[in-house]
Order: sequence, then C-alpha cells, then structure tokens
Amino acid sequence: MNKVILMGRLTRDPEVRFSQGENATQIARYTLAVDRRFQRNSDQTADFISCVAFGRGAEFAEKWLKKGTKICVTGRIQTGSYTNKDGVKVYTTDVIVEDQEFAESRNAAQNNDGGDFGGNAHPMPSAASSDGFMSIPEGMEDELPFGS
Repeated sequence: MNKVILMGRLTRDPEVRFSQGENATQIARYTLAVDRRFQRNSDQTADFISCVAFGRGAEFAEKWLKKGTKICVTGRIQTGSYTNKDGVKVYTTDVIVEDQEFAESRNAAQNNDGGDFGGNAHPMPSAASSDGFMSIPEGMEDELPFGS
C-alpha cells in the first residue's frame, strides 16, 4: 500500500501549468514544510515535501492555496528520474495529491505568526460554526462539484 498523509504549510504559492498534448490537464506543484515531532540538537526541524496535484486538485490549489496556508494532504509517493542538461541523472520523489484540505480556520491563519511562512492575505473558508461544519466561501457555490 502506498498512502501518505501530511500536514504542513506551503513554502510559496503553488506553481500552476498545463500539461502538453491533446488531453491537456492542469498541474500544480508546491512544497509543504512539515514539522518533525522531535528535534535533535541543531538538526533541521521540518522536512520540505514536494507535492503535485492534477486536474480539479490543481484548480483548487491555484485558487485557494497561498504561501503560509496550512493544509492536510493525502496521496501517494511517486519516484522518478531524469537526466539533466549536464548529463547527470537526477532522482525525484513527489507526493501525488489525491486530496487536500485546509487544516486551520481563517481566524487561526490570521492570528498565526507563521514564522517564515506567515502570509495572511489569502482567502480561506470561514471558521467552523457551532454545528461543526465549515461555511462555503462567498462566490464558490457555482463551482462546487455537486448539485444542490
């Protein structure tokens, strides 16, 4: 089984492109800074994980995700390799995103000092109401993938 669950903050805005060919699809790439549970002496305290979302996931990333946004991602690990322009073989490891969702409310995001990732000027869905459900952001009703 190849299943990954990550929670972290985007290190920068997603990079969004379209694939080439007849059935071009949108592709979003971003890096998540994922805190480690334990810290040893002066070791790095976060891992920086490369993530790739396709299609509707890429559209969501382009519209809603910005530097500093805290999200939860589920997906799978995919490895690959290519030869760069200098003839050196480069190995890659990416998380192919199957699902991504916000990991904090708008209020928490605005109150977070965020360290190096503290961008607050980005749209986020409203905080959960007392019934436990999150409000739909304004203007998004027509874009939801399910009917009313």
